[in-house]
Amino acid sequence: MEQQTYLTTEELAVRLRYDPRYIRSALKDAVFIEGIHYIRFFGRRRVFYIWEAIERDMVQPSLAKKPAIPMAKGGICYG
Repeated sequence: MEQQTYLTTEELAVRLRYDPRYIRSALKDAVFIEGIHYIRFFGRRRVFYIWEAIERDMVQPSLAKKPAIPMAKGGICYG
């Protein structure tokens, strides 16, 4: 079993450089999914984020190659 790093909302906010309120209101349950990105120990209220899952999914879109069509004036069309 691999070692996982559990972070509180405040610790995650420091790593991501976001405000903890933004994580709670905008990212939790919209971007972060319970059971994948965060868990609640023993069904309690307190949330712990799984850093490895967040880090993995955070860089995934950047690694995906998008088809790009070079344009005449130097631009790129993603289509």
